[in-house]
Amino acid sequence: MNPPDFTLEKIKFTTDSSTFQKAVKLYETGKVTQVKEGIRSYVAVVLGTEPYRVSVEARRYDYGHCTCYLGQKEVLCKHMVALAIYVVKDNKPLTEEDKKQFTAPACSGRLGIIDDSTLRTTKKLISKAISYIKPYNGPSRTWFYYQNSLSEGCNRLSAIISNLPVSEQSTNLLVDLLLRLDKKLSSGGVDDSDGTVGDFIDKTVQVLLDFFKLDHSCIRSFDKLSNRETCLGWEKPLLEITKLN
Repeated sequence: MNPPDFTLEKIKFTTDSSTFQKAVKLYETGKVTQVKEGIRSYVAVVLGTEPYRVSVEARRYDYGHCTCYLGQKEVLCKHMVALAIYVVKDNKPLTEEDKKQFTAPACSGRLGIIDDSTLRTTKKLISKAISYIKPYNGPSRTWFYYQNSLSEGCNRLSAIISNLPVSEQSTNLLVDLLLRLDKKLSSGGVDDSDGTVGDFIDKTVQVLLDFFKLDHSCIRSFDKLSNRETCLGWEKPLLEITKLN
């Protein structure tokens, strides 16, 4: 079977947690059957309440069809995602890392310094993730696709942040990241009317507060926020710490 254009990483970062976990269960319990490759597409029968005929395109796993209730309403369903997982994994077992999703940033709770090589890689990954958070000036019919791009960018960033060790070095990375996102929101044409990026920023600020609790030297990274006024005011709780310490 020829590999698709999408990857498991893509599926994890662009599928909501509930649908992804249900799809994983379908895949791991052998419910994806009779898989065949078509012309730049894949078809299968996925066993659920009844056998559902499912298809996904090789170009994008969220383009396809399913005979279930959601699929008939053109909504991405767990059966389509389960087939997509089957295709990228080639029916091999999923690892615990394969099944792990990041939908919000979290503090790792682990003190440490990033070596130079890893730091360069991390910065590249951050830049790649930020590229999904882009300006919107398209027609209304592409709105949901655009929102999915914002969510994917934030989920990719959440995965990076959640694996960072706690240190002043990591704090600098996160403060710079927030300033880059703030610029995108204030003057970069990003339409965050549903609050996807704003919510991510708020949760990243909480990560920074958690960093400070574990390593007080992180406070030095907050100094670059002095005399700045962000579009969402996210800098205020961080600056409050500098006033109190």
